[in-house]
Amino acid sequence: MAKRQFKSESKRLLELMINSIYTHKEIFLRELISNASDAIDKLCYIALTDDKVGLTREDFEISIVADKDKKTLTISDNGVGMTASELESNLGVIARSGSLQFKKEMDESTEGNATDLDIIGQFGVGFYSAFMVAAKVTVISRAYGDSGDGENNASKWVSSGADGYSITACKKDTPGTEIIIEIKEDTDDEKYSKYLEEYTLTNLVRKYSDYVRWPIKMDVTKSRQIETDEKDKDGNNKKEWEDYIETEIINSRVPIWQRPKSDVSDDECAEFYKEKFVDQADPVAVIRVSAEGLVSYNAMLFIPSVAPYDYFTREFKAGLQLYSSGIMIMEHCSDILSEHFRFVRGVVDSQDFSLNISRELLQHDRQLKVISTNIEKKIKAELKKLMDDDIEKYETFYKAFGIQLKYGIANGYGMNRDLLADLIMFYSSKAEKPIPLDEYVKNMPEEQKYIYFASGESISLLDKLPQAEQVRDKGYEILYLTDDIDEFVVKVLGKFEEKEFRSVNDSDLGYENEEEKKEIEQQETDNKDLLDFVKESLDGKVAAVRLSGKLKSHPVCLTTQGEITLEMERYFKSMQAQQGVGMFGEMQAERVLELNAEHPSFAALHDAFANDKDKAKDFSKLLYGQALLTAGVPLEDPAEFSELVSKLVF
Repeated sequence: MAKRQFKSESKRLLELMINSIYTHKEIFLRELISNASDAIDKLCYIALTDDKVGLTREDFEISIVADKDKKTLTISDNGVGMTASELESNLGVIARSGSLQFKKEMDESTEGNATDLDIIGQFGVGFYSAFMVAAKVTVISRAYGDSGDGENNASKWVSSGADGYSITACKKDTPGTEIIIEIKEDTDDEKYSKYLEEYTLTNLVRKYSDYVRWPIKMDVTKSRQIETDEKDKDGNNKKEWEDYIETEIINSRVPIWQRPKSDVSDDECAEFYKEKFVDQADPVAVIRVSAEGLVSYNAMLFIPSVAPYDYFTREFKAGLQLYSSGIMIMEHCSDILSEHFRFVRGVVDSQDFSLNISRELLQHDRQLKVISTNIEKKIKAELKKLMDDDIEKYETFYKAFGIQLKYGIANGYGMNRDLLADLIMFYSSKAEKPIPLDEYVKNMPEEQKYIYFASGESISLLDKLPQAEQVRDKGYEILYLTDDIDEFVVKVLGKFEEKEFRSVNDSDLGYENEEEKKEIEQQETDNKDLLDFVKESLDGKVAAVRLSGKLKSHPVCLTTQGEITLEMERYFKSMQAQQGVGMFGEMQAERVLELNAEHPSFAALHDAFANDKDKAKDFSKLLYGQALLTAGVPLEDPAEFSELVSKLVF
């Protein structure tokens, strides 16, 4: 039969598809297996009412055969097959889907009740993805119910691409379809011969088509030990290993997430997670979802216990795996998973996904939004349950991913603070470990007004912070904020369970009485000239010098005024070092030097101010250096500070 030409629009579409539509060449195998699965689905559906089919569900299968000598890859099925006219209409006109037409016809004949007919191939373009790796494609098909004319009971469709195709009669013993791909020659940029390798084919099936309902069979190389005629020194037959070929089912067929919960143990879930997502540690929680409604879907989600090595890098790919009818359509769908829960791994499977032409993306995100909202609620509920019921496991999780929850609160101007506030933890001065905010509030004495916190680089530094001494003496718990993001988090939260956050650096800690406040104000008035002198001596290094109402045994402390704290200043400087000054500008905290009027050092400063201004200036610099050190801020000139100590002490 003479070569036929694709219609002009089909020819352009074929060229476009081969070069543009599919992201990865390996997708071709997924598409051909999906078509084979659809063909079996059709015949299986027909068999429900037609006894002549002669096949049970156990008889249907898909076969993959690689022939390295001939450089061919054959995918075959024993499904419904195609007549010559169907080959012409389905393969001669690109984007005409026989599967879609069949489903429409079944819906019409059953008045929309063909719900068990699970057909994914609806666009009629997947077959042509074969040309991404094929120099030539041959399709041999015999339609069920078409006995043909003896030697001509089947049809052969042959094409080398956009140049056209031919259809001739041929012989095939049983109904079904064989697709024979002649693999392209290797190039410098692409090794096409890898698609003839057993390892590659097995991996691709398990990656994309592992949960196709029909068995996918392939010859697999195995090894076994055999005895030889040769004897060893003890007179026993020597043994050696030999390779042999065995046909195996290489797909799992029934996804673990579709099996009833009662049939799947916790250990099986953990093993599935570790194998699927390449983790050595068990997850801290497994979330099973089976939802029906506007969008029906099954999901199995895992909350890891350890962060992947690349989690905090740009290389980490967040998102859940999306499946439709057992076919993986997307490996990392980030749109379905909130950024603050990006650590969650898992799969979502739905027949309701609206697929685009390449079956790699979604045409619109209505279904995704519905699923994403539901999944977010499930994850939040599971994390809260874990915190309440198994705090040790939660602490393990939080050590790995707590920072992610904090960023979730700080980002988006606090959009998610209500969702995440009761999941975060901070180190407690009393419990000496991280605790949830609701536990802090529950432990507050009745008279305590605020949730007190202190910010610094380390727990050990904050334990000795001078301005926190009085809060601790009151018996109040202090939350230690040691992550760069922590102060932004409490600022965004503002309060928790109607209790405001209050830094130990704040001038009003909420427990000073009016008499104490007036006494400090009077002392500042009496020592105004001294305080102005100290500020002038520090030559612009501080915005103010004050007498402190919070210091007890320490002579001095460093606090700030305005929105930017010392910890924020440190954070901005680290960001400037990484991303450049232009990103944040020169963000500096307005530093305040607080002096303890009851400490002997203040008396010495007062005496020097009255009798020796040069000495008083040195005292001012020394006290400022001491305040820097206790605040964990590096000295600008350690040598000068050392000289001051020597000069004033000896």
